[in-house]
Amino acid sequence: MSRTTKPQGTATAANAVRPGTPRRRPRFATRTLLLQLATVLLVVVLCTGVYLFLAVQQLRAEAESSALGIARTLAEDPQVRAQVALASADPGTPQAAELRDGELQRTAAAVVARTGSLFVVITDDHGIRLTHPDPSRLGHEVSTPYQDVLAGREVIEWETGTLGESVRAKVPVRDAGGTPVGEVSVGFARAGVFDDLPPLLAVIGIAAAGALVLATLAALLLRRRWERLTLGVQPEELVALVHNQTAVLDGVVDGVLAIDPDGVVQVCNDAARRLLELGDAVGRPLAELGLPQPILAAAAGSTTRTELMLHDRVLYVDSRPVVREGRSLGAVVIVRDRTDLVALSERLETVRTMTSALRVQRHEFANRIHVAAGLIDASRVPEARVFLAELMERGSIDFPVPGLDRLADPFLHSFLGAKALEAGERGVSLRIGEETQLTGTVVEAEDVAAVLGNLVDNAITAAVSGDAPRWVEVAVLDDGDALVLTVADSGPGLDAAGPSATGTSADPADGADHDRTGEGADPGGGAGPGDPVHGHGLGLPLSREIARREGGDLWIIDRGGDGHGAVFAARLGAVLDPVRPGVAPDSARPVPKEIP
Repeated sequence: MSRTTKPQGTATAANAVRPGTPRRRPRFATRTLLLQLATVLLVVVLCTGVYLFLAVQQLRAEAESSALGIARTLAEDPQVRAQVALASADPGTPQAAELRDGELQRTAAAVVARTGSLFVVITDDHGIRLTHPDPSRLGHEVSTPYQDVLAGREVIEWETGTLGESVRAKVPVRDAGGTPVGEVSVGFARAGVFDDLPPLLAVIGIAAAGALVLATLAALLLRRRWERLTLGVQPEELVALVHNQTAVLDGVVDGVLAIDPDGVVQVCNDAARRLLELGDAVGRPLAELGLPQPILAAAAGSTTRTELMLHDRVLYVDSRPVVREGRSLGAVVIVRDRTDLVALSERLETVRTMTSALRVQRHEFANRIHVAAGLIDASRVPEARVFLAELMERGSIDFPVPGLDRLADPFLHSFLGAKALEAGERGVSLRIGEETQLTGTVVEAEDVAAVLGNLVDNAITAAVSGDAPRWVEVAVLDDGDALVLTVADSGPGLDAAGPSATGTSADPADGADHDRTGEGADPGGGAGPGDPVHGHGLGLPLSREIARREGGDLWIIDRGGDGHGAVFAARLGAVLDPVRPGVAPDSARPVPKEIP
């Protein structure tokens, strides 16, 4: 039975590497550590090489200096000079037997013994050795050049002679007249010159190893410090974070403030600078930016969500702590502009009021049509004619509003009538002031309903908290295309303490807009926190902003007291279609006629 053998070199599925799979790169801290170690190693090797080169040069210089000094000393010795001059004057060649036991040989041997040199060789003017460590070489010519020395020059060279390579110093020996008559050559063996090099290399190696160890420890500490500062985030991830942060912060309409644990602003996008009217806030303590206390409290973590009015804008502030791996990094404050949303809510409230008024009108009109139909069915035609004539004169519904007939505009007629029904449910009567005079027609119903509705709602809430009788009085005047409104109530006034006396919502975040308290009332409508027009709610500031769009305003006429509440006034520009010249004021209102 044969077995099937697996071909050699075939990779198993478990060990196969998918083509195109990217290899995981080492972490940046690891790469930095390796780079630092490589750099330190390169520096240590370079410094060691330079130091070793300088040490070798120093040893060579010391050996050359020692050889030269010994050679000069011998060349100046009177006895040596006399003996060399005598040998040079002899025309024959000195015999080795005579030189072996001569005075120069003994002197040279003594110098070699004392200095540890390799050799001390003395020659005559023909280069014949008068001394040599090897007696068999006495009386022979030296193996290295000597002409320069006999010319009167000192020579230091690294040469190879009969005793091997050595550093040698050659000094001329002069006779009594100063003429070179021979030379003294002193040499040190190369091995002897560098005897101190191995211990020196050991010291250098220990120092280099210590430097590498210190560099490794420093690199490890630096790596640990780096990872702690960056929270383990790698540079590539930091680049991606910067890109994402820039895209997110510049792409959202919400303001974003990032505050570190020390209360210093680290991030502030353009939306935050615009909403909070900040300059260059990055790097500055949050407490020095002049922000309102609710924002400071949110940044400190005292509150997580709050709503405030700032620079005629309704802002929603949301604070969230930032924690990574159990470490607090500060907080992020998100500022949202809710001005348009609240304004839309005000307009929707106006639509709801008008819808309720239309529903009431429809129901009442249906009832009256049923009455008229019943009179006709009962053959009581004269009574039906009178009833229908009264219906045309009074309108489809008879709102319980004294003085409502002074308003010829159908929108204001229905709107204030609906508000009167709501006020009646709360025990407050709404009436139209005797000074009301309106000849034009409302063309900007939303703006008028937003401002007038907010003032009336505030007045009704204030009247509920006052003593009986509880009333609200509205006066309407026109001035060209502008509409002037005054709203008074029977409440306790703006100076009364407590939310119950002013209609202030206990929670500013619940959407209530009836806060009419404040200090330092300015009839001109000054802006700022605590201003009675702005208060702490949201409706009045928005109403004031709507009024100012076309050159109008919203202000306080009377703070209240002595039996009456506060009196507010508003002027809305470009909201009326004035009566054309030559047209009677009552032409805007249909004249009832008797049905034939």
